[in-house]
Order: sequence, then structure tokens, then C-alpha cells
Amino acid sequence: MFVLLSAVILDLLLGDPTSYPHPVVLMGKMISAFDDILRDNLEDNKKQRIKGFVLVLLVLLITFLITYFTIFLFTYLNDYLSTALKIFILYTSIAIKGLSEAGRKIYKSLQDGNKKEACSSLNMIVGRETKNLNKDEIIRATVETIAENTSDGIIAPLFYYLIGGPVAAVSYKAVNTMDSMLGYKNQEYRYFGWTAAKLDDVVNYIPARLTALFIIIAAFLLQKDYKRAYRAILNDADKHVSPNAGYPEAAIAGALGIQLGGVNYYFGRVSEKALLGEKLLDFSNKNIKETISLMYIASFSFILMSVFLVYIFR
Repeated sequence: MFVLLSAVILDLLLGDPTSYPHPVVLMGKMISAFDDILRDNLEDNKKQRIKGFVLVLLVLLITFLITYFTIFLFTYLNDYLSTALKIFILYTSIAIKGLSEAGRKIYKSLQDGNKKEACSSLNMIVGRETKNLNKDEIIRATVETIAENTSDGIIAPLFYYLIGGPVAAVSYKAVNTMDSMLGYKNQEYRYFGWTAAKLDDVVNYIPARLTALFIIIAAFLLQKDYKRAYRAILNDADKHVSPNAGYPEAAIAGALGIQLGGVNYYFGRVSEKALLGEKLLDFSNKNIKETISLMYIASFSFILMSVFLVYIFR
């Protein structure tokens, strides 16, 4: 719990590190290197899947071994060094402040009437095309991304840390990073990225549903419509193309009385996502700030619940 709370406080104070190599950036470079070596779109689908599986196995094995033996070495040298390393690993695995800052930057651009700047900022945190989005689509994309990343970027790595320590947390980030880089359904990655995408679905199954639960709690605490959030999850979450993303997104949609989903563009192709929630209200800039508030309270509620459970069952 000391490591967990210290990592969260560091993230809230400092955000993502920029003055030294971020572990996730290093993972990305490793994934890109293996991608260049292994992927060959001229091969048949079966060979592409096998090579994609090999990439996932190599990245996870290297990530696990480096993290495990580095912690082992630091523990051998000094317990304080070991604790500091564990805090650093977990701190770089979560993104509470980074997610908030990204959303607030888009909110400010929209408030200033600068749609071009808002699209540019949005492009940094989403995979869809952002160039021609209107204001409502920018707000929807921002809300959906913050909702999904409340699970992927905060609750999931903390969940895996509680289960298996910093090695499990950083291994989860490796899976999540592989999915974000390889898990596309386009011609290049449909088969090569299949293992990465499916493994990401598996490891996010429980965290996504936990996130939806804590968004309901956050909605109650912030006097949002927690009952409608619950109904939206029951009615709409499973309609999403992803087996997991629909849960936090539906929870946010219900809590705010807006409707998420609809048409998106990826690599010039149309992708129509299921509609989540009821459209009781039109989109407004404040939806971004409301989603950030729900993200914070859901995350803190999960952390407090974790501390309580560890204290009770230790």
C-alpha cells in the first residue's frame, strides 16, 4: 500500500515523466523493432498470426525478465532502493494527471473557440481520424477516450499491481501497448495483431467492469445520475465492438445523460460504433470536465477500497 499510494501521489504531482525515458516509450520501441523484423504482409494469414504470437511472447518475456531481475538486484543491494524502484515502476504505469491534462487541454481549446487546436490535441490521445471532426464529435471522442482510459490507464494497472506487484503492472502495460500499436483491423495488422488484441481483451475483462462499477459510485458521490449509469451498462455495454470498452463508456454516458458511439473514421474507413446511453442532453464543453471529475473520483474510490480490503484481510 505504501508503494501504491506513493506512486499515485507522484503521478498526481508530476504526471508522465518527460525528462527521462518512459518505460512505456521503451516498450513501444521494442515492439516497433520486432514489428519491423517479423511482420510480412505478403505471407498467408496463418503465418502472420504465428509471427504475431511470437512477437507478443517475446515482448512479455523480455518485459517480465528485465523488470523481475532489476527489482531482484535492487532488493539485493538495498531495501530502500528496491522500494523506490517499485514506486517508479507503478508511477510510470498509471496516468491520472496525464489523462486529466489531455482532457483539460481540449476543453480549453473548445472554450477559446479553437477547433483546430482541439483536434490537434485530441489526435494525441485517440486512434481515430480527428481532422474533420465537428465540435460535438470532438467532445464525444474526448469523453469516450477518458472513460476507456480510466480503465486502461489507471484502474487496470493498479488492479494488476495488487494481484502481482510491479512485475504484473508493467506486464499489463506491455499488453496494452501492444494492442494500441498492433491491434488494428486493417490490412496490415488484422492477422499479425490478432494475438495482441485478444490478449488485451482478456486482461481488461475484470478491470473494465470494475471501472464501470466505480464510475457508478463516482456518479452517486458527484450527484450525477448513477441509476441511469447502471441501466446504460446493463442495456448497452455489450453492444460495443470491444468486449470491455463499452462498460466505462456506457457508465459515463448514463451518468451524464448523453449518448456516446456513432460513426468514426480509421485510416480512411468508416467504423460505426454502437450507441451507448440515452440522448437526454446535447453535448457541451462541460461534459469533458464532468468526465474528468468522474475519472478522479472513480480512481480514488478504487484506491481507497483497495487500501481498506488490504487492511482488513492482511
